[in-house]
Parts: sequence; C-alpha cells; structure tokens
Amino acid sequence: MENIKLKPGKDISIARKHPWIFSGAIANIPKSVKDGDTVTISDNKSQFLAIGHYQGGGSIALRIICYEEISIDQAFWTKTIQNAAFYRKALRLVDNQSTNTYRLFHGEGDGIPGLIIDIYNDIAVIQCHSIGVHKAVSYLAEGIKQEFGKVIKSIYIKSKDTLPEQYGMTVEDELIYGTEGQTIITEYGVQFKIDVFTGQKTGFFLDQRENRNLLAQYSIGKSVLNCFCYTGGFSMYALNAGATKVVSVDISQKAMDLVDENVEINHFKQPHISVCANVMQYLSDPELPSFDIVVVDPPAFAKSMHKRHNAVQAYKRLNVLALKKVHPGGILFTFSCSQVVGTHLFYDTIVAAAMESGKRIRVMQSLSQGPDHPVNIFHPEGHYLKGLMLFVE
Repeated sequence: MENIKLKPGKDISIARKHPWIFSGAIANIPKSVKDGDTVTISDNKSQFLAIGHYQGGGSIALRIICYEEISIDQAFWTKTIQNAAFYRKALRLVDNQSTNTYRLFHGEGDGIPGLIIDIYNDIAVIQCHSIGVHKAVSYLAEGIKQEFGKVIKSIYIKSKDTLPEQYGMTVEDELIYGTEGQTIITEYGVQFKIDVFTGQKTGFFLDQRENRNLLAQYSIGKSVLNCFCYTGGFSMYALNAGATKVVSVDISQKAMDLVDENVEINHFKQPHISVCANVMQYLSDPELPSFDIVVVDPPAFAKSMHKRHNAVQAYKRLNVLALKKVHPGGILFTFSCSQVVGTHLFYDTIVAAAMESGKRIRVMQSLSQGPDHPVNIFHPEGHYLKGLMLFVE
C-alpha cells in the first residue's frame, strides 16, 4: 500500500476515531495513488495512523476502514461481515420468524464508510458509495457466503447510481451470485414484494421498520393517510393492525402498483385507496377529509448545504398542510431524511409549521432510524433520519 501523509496537527480527527479525512488535511499524495486505492495514513512524522480508501474530487479524500496495521485481504473482509452479523444477531434480526429483512451493514456505523448491505429474505444487496468499497465487492460477496452459507441464494451489486458519476459509468448493477432478484419479505408479520433490480435504494426502506411498527400500535380502528408512501410500508402496517381505512399517496404510478400488489399478497379486507398524485397538491385540496393518523415521509428535499434553506421551507409548507388534515385528537408522523437538515433545525421547522397551523400540539415521541442502521458514536453525521410523533388537537 502507498502512504499518504497528513499535515501537522491534522491527525486530531483520527485520534477521535472520526472516519473521514478531508482533502485540506493531506500533505502529499503520491502520483501512483488512484481513486479507490487502499492506502496507509501517517502523521507528519511518518507514524502510522490508519488504513483507508483514497478518493479525490471531493472534500472527503480518505475514508478510514481500519486503525490497525494489518493486511486488507479476504480474512479482513470476512471478519468485517462477521462483526456486522454478530451485532444483528444481538438485535435478534437473524433467523427471526416474523422479520426476515434487515440492514446487515450500515457504512460508518459498522466501520466501513461507503458500504451498505441489505438482506431481503434470501437476497443480499450490496450498495457501494465509494470506489474503494466497490473494488472489494468480490471479497464482500465471499464474506457473505461464508457467514450465511446457503441461506443467501443471490447477491446483487447495486452501485451504479451511488458511485462517483465518471466511475459509475464504467460499472453495471449485476447479480454476482445466484439468479433471483425478486422475493417476498416479512417484516413483523407483514409481507412486501421486493424487486431489487427496479426498486428505489436497495429495494425497500428498511430504516423505518420500528416506526412502522409504532404506527401499527395506534392504528386499530383508525383512518390513516400515508403520504409519499412508496410501496406502502406504513399503509400495510396500519391495515394489518386493523385500521378502518387507509389512503396511500405517491407521485409514482409504479410505486402505487406495488402498493396494490402488497395489499393483495397480505389479503387485507379493509378499504384501501391508492392515489397517484403530487402530495402537496393532494393535501391542498379543500375537499380532502381529515384523518385520525397522517404520515409524511418525503424523499430528501436537500442533498447539499446550499439547498438547505429551500428544503426547510418545503418541509414547513408540507407539515402545515399535513397538520390541517389531522382530525382533532389524531396523530401526525412526520420525517426528514435530509442529512443537511439536522435534528434541531428539523424540530424548529415543525414548530414553525405548528404555529402557522393554529393547532395545539404535543410531542409524543422523537423518532429515528432503526438499530440496524447504527450511528458510530464518533461519527454523529450518521444520524440522518429525524422524525416526530405529534398529538394534534
């Protein structure tokens, strides 16, 4: 491995175990180092600090994968997978009869920036957000096979759209093991059809599992409106719990078709209405009745700091509309997955929306991503999903 040396005093973040090193901290980059290379990192006195993946062209130049001076070989990657599986076993997600889907590996939260692995019943999906991780996919696939044996029948690499654009043009999403790309998953006893080839992200939004289960506890005998529903995660939980009526809204007809399929495979008998529409326009309809429970779980409104202000305004408008559609004594579940909109800013935005709505509101609970999407205590940036459960009068 080539070595990259840091400027004097720029090793403080490594001492604090933060997994990112920014380009401005680097003293030299050997000419032979290319994007995706695994390199050793040393301080200005040439003392070893860590091993990481180099990637130029952005503010984060080095992503640390190890703080020991060891070989980054098959044994390393297999142990990495084993450690992640050990944690999920502690969460009782592995070999769970009521839930056969979970996130096996969550980037910095599990020690490897840029690596996502999701398990959908018997399919593993690897998603790479850095070139260095993508270059290790064969090791990762072997590690998955060694840990799970015949339980995993297919491994799909889905990284073309998450890698740097120029590099992403040189790779394809592909099955590197097995032949299946579709399956039926079970989550707390609720079934969903998954197509890893065509689904958003890796195929489903696993980070909301615990929040969906929480909503189910309040849905018995209630009417529920699920906005930005995608394939109907919150909707299926509400129906399964005994909601009297559920309306699911998303702008994607493809998503709405999957919602209908999920209703069918679960054999729900209660009324369910699928609406393909722009959520903002739908909520603005004065003829739309109020609901006992409203869910707003939009896609990220901002992915960069310079778009944060517009995102905050959009969250405010959305939540004003949503609050007005909650029946007195009802509940609003509201979320943001925009990483640049922090917890406090999100909370303040909802406060502003509450003031404009003119309603009396209590915070019932703060919500976040599930425990299989862990946050590295040294990397608070890993906390991306913010949510509030609000009692509306």
